[in-house]
Amino acid sequence: MNYSLKTLSQLRPILLGFRKAAGLTQAMVAARLGVTQQTYAQLEANPAAVSVERLFKVLRALDVELALTRAATARSAQANEAALTDPPPAAAKATTARSRRASRQTEVTPARKSATTAATKKREHW
Repeated sequence: MNYSLKTLSQLRPILLGFRKAAGLTQAMVAARLGVTQQTYAQLEANPAAVSVERLFKVLRALDVELALTRAATARSAQANEAALTDPPPAAAKATTARSRRASRQTEVTPARKSATTAATKKREHW
């Protein structure tokens, strides 16, 4: 069964559920991890405070696989954004022609050229 994890506060009941579903006690999981039962109890009580490395070790001890997926809302937002920013083919041709005309009309002055060069150097340095 898959579980969606959206906040760190959801991690504790999920870990607890996986441990109990596997029929394991805290002492049994602790033995698999090579720590004391008290140490594992602290981890299970506040899993948001442990390192990602330790969390992965616990997941492996519980035979749980971690899978990351894009949220459905993110996919929808990207599709909507693409639909808004990608013009239809006919409109794209007109936009390209307009931008060519505009670029021919834009004159690059020495002041504009030095400002553009400075901005480019700043971006490269971050």
